Amino acid sequence: MNHTIINFLKSCQKHPAIAWTLSMLWLFLICWLAFLWNLGKFGLIDETEPLFAEAARQMTVTGDWITPYFNEETRFDKPPLIYWLMAIFYKIVGVNEWAVRLPSALSAIALAGLGFYTLRYFTPQNPFSNSELETEPTETISENLDAQKSSSVEPAKPWLIALIGSSLIALNPETIAWARVGVSDMLLTGCMGSALLAFFIGYAKAENSQLPETHKTKPFPWNFLLFTSPWYLAFYVLVALAILAKGPVGIVLPALIIAAFLLYLGNFREVWREMRPIYGAILMLAIALPWYILVILANGEDYINSFFGYHNLERFTRVVNHHWAPWYFYFVVVLVGFAPWSVYLPVAIARLRFWKRSIWRRQPRSNQLGLFALFWFAVIFGFFTIAVTKLPSYVLPLMPAAAILVALLWGDIILSIPANFAKNQESKAVEITPTESIGEPPPSKTKFYSNFLGLTFWLNVAFWALGAAAFFSHILWLKKVKDPAIPNISEVIQQSGLLIAGGVIWAIVAGVGAFVLLNRKKRWLWTVNLVGFLAFLIFVMMPAFFLMDRYRQMPLRQLAETVIQIKQPGEELVMIGFEKPSLVFYTRQPVQFFRRARSGVNYIKKIPDTQADSTSVLMVGYPSKFEEGGLQPNQYTVLDKAGAYQLVRVSKQVVARINQSDLSIDKN
Repeated sequence: MNHTIINFLKSCQKHPAIAWTLSMLWLFLICWLAFLWNLGKFGLIDETEPLFAEAARQMTVTGDWITPYFNEETRFDKPPLIYWLMAIFYKIVGVNEWAVRLPSALSAIALAGLGFYTLRYFTPQNPFSNSELETEPTETISENLDAQKSSSVEPAKPWLIALIGSSLIALNPETIAWARVGVSDMLLTGCMGSALLAFFIGYAKAENSQLPETHKTKPFPWNFLLFTSPWYLAFYVLVALAILAKGPVGIVLPALIIAAFLLYLGNFREVWREMRPIYGAILMLAIALPWYILVILANGEDYINSFFGYHNLERFTRVVNHHWAPWYFYFVVVLVGFAPWSVYLPVAIARLRFWKRSIWRRQPRSNQLGLFALFWFAVIFGFFTIAVTKLPSYVLPLMPAAAILVALLWGDIILSIPANFAKNQESKAVEITPTESIGEPPPSKTKFYSNFLGLTFWLNVAFWALGAAAFFSHILWLKKVKDPAIPNISEVIQQSGLLIAGGVIWAIVAGVGAFVLLNRKKRWLWTVNLVGFLAFLIFVMMPAFFLMDRYRQMPLRQLAETVIQIKQPGEELVMIGFEKPSLVFYTRQPVQFFRRARSGVNYIKKIPDTQADSTSVLMVGYPSKFEEGGLQPNQYTVLDKAGAYQLVRVSKQVVARINQSDLSIDKN
């Protein structure tokens, strides 16, 4: 591996065109695997994705691009950007799953690409390298000085860290999951993450840039476009898009992150002036405000109370939709969602020594990317930990920051190569201690950080081993997995063999990782993790998507096709016992949902009072749910069966004869 790294880095230095070509091919490969492979080959996932897909479809049908609708009701949960993008892709590739998910996938791809660019040009040096060299043994000092000053590898180091960082941005479970689902979370993360990266690029470049005085006298908007860094301009545009993607959080979080970062460094006023915030605010308002004005004019207080009140303020201050979780919830989400790289986050953060503020304040801006990523990670993590309503997707925007932190750490680990090896590729590789990877100064602290990193390596192996044990011991916990849409989900998962396949992959990775550590080849461990994760993605995660689609979503699509073929004019469609929005999207018609069978029957009884153009109703549900509503098998006609569901036609007169004392409609 060391020979490969040296050769690659030297080729990057000597042949930039080759380096860019290979890098773009690598980015294309990982993004295709993570985000585009089989993207549109499985159906929409209930219960959230079809809400977005159908609201976007309704825009193309009604021509109303201001107020989102789902199932003949306004949908004020999210702003319109995700609906607009889906609707545009409907026009380009048709109304299908590809069009629904492309906005999310492209957002993730753009974020990985910009992450590569940022790390390529702004890979920071270790700000503590001088103090590190002062305290090491004489022979180590001479080797490291030589390596830092004369090594032919060092100038090409950003290429490797950029490749690692972009890989980590793309290849983690949380990002892959949300980039493959047509909801607004990945779009928000793409806009917000790109905005923060654009800010840092502008911030770093502004340190040494000087513009002619004549630019300051230009009238608006030319003074804004010429005097402000184009990256700051991109920052404002992307923040405005984030506001259109998910609301106030699109500006609140970037503002908190940047403010905390600049206040820590003591240059808030300086950067505030160079960012031209007044013009930036005007630009953001020009992009984001018109839609908010139009939707409020169209819907009044209903929109204000629903979106700003219920979906923003109340989600932060109280539990909404039963989404409660303990205070440590996001520790678990990050551990699993950023696996297997998450075990390196503590040592990656400690590597920065953020508590040494005086040293950080003396660093050039281009050397502060790691510190900026730390504030990015910490602010989002702390913000949503404080929030009362908790969901796994809320911390998705911190995953790029976590990737940058870990990439910088692994860049140090992999490239901590003595100069004599860098100069002579044929010499025997010298394995150094973890201390040399992270460079800690005093002997006591050196030993502490050395042990810390060494422990982290073994925790990485233990993580894979524990995962393997969990997969192999599925008989102990699998029966606790429940999904009302798949009554026999335990048997389905067990018979698929995916748990065994997952256990085998995780066990192999753990074994190879232990072998690498025991043979003091720590630089191989990143490759072991990468190959193991890709194997898990290809042979377990992707088949799991298709398995769940086959048993959870395909039955509903099959029944939807039948509904389209046999539905009579004026005949209503009612779903009993479940609320599956995908039925609305695939049937292209309204569906009345009732979780309680009695409420559904009561609703049907009321239909003849207001609607007399059809004598029957189509119903979807489990046979047991029909019985709960008082319907016997001889009282309806079964039109189709799929999975555990039945599609039946029942006469309104039959329903009207059912004896029930309570005829109120309780749509729960």
